Amino acid sequence: MKPKIIKNNTLHDYLTPERCYIVENYGDNNISIARATVKPGVTTIPHHLEGTQEIYLITSGQGKVSIGEIEPTDVTVGDVVVIPPQTSQKIENTGSTDLVFYCICTPRFTPECYRDETIKP
Repeated sequence: MKPKIIKNNTLHDYLTPERCYIVENYGDNNISIARATVKPGVTTIPHHLEGTQEIYLITSGQGKVSIGEIEPTDVTVGDVVVIPPQTSQKIENTGSTDLVFYCICTPRFTPECYRDETIKP
C-alpha cells in the first residue's frame, strides 16, 4: 500500500434505501470508512451485515441506536458503537440537527454483505 490523502471535496454522498445519506471516504479489501448522515426524525431500517463487523463513531447530533439484544441506547458526539457481524441494527435521529457518524467496516462493506431485515426470505 502506498500513502495517500483523500480530500473531502472529491467525495459525494447519496441517499440509500436504508434512509440515510452515505459517502465512502475510503475502502480497500480489509476496511471501509464511510460517513453516514441521518436526518432529524428518521430511523434507518433494521438490517445486519453478513461476515462484516461495523463500528459507528458519532461525530455530530444525537440518536438512539438499537443493536442486537442491547436495550435501545442514546448516543451522541464521541460515542462508539460496536456491531458484530450478523447483529441486527438500526439508528434513529432523536435530535433537531443531522446525526452524523462514521461507519468503519472490517472487512470492507460490500452490497453483498447487507441484509435488509424488513424483506422476508
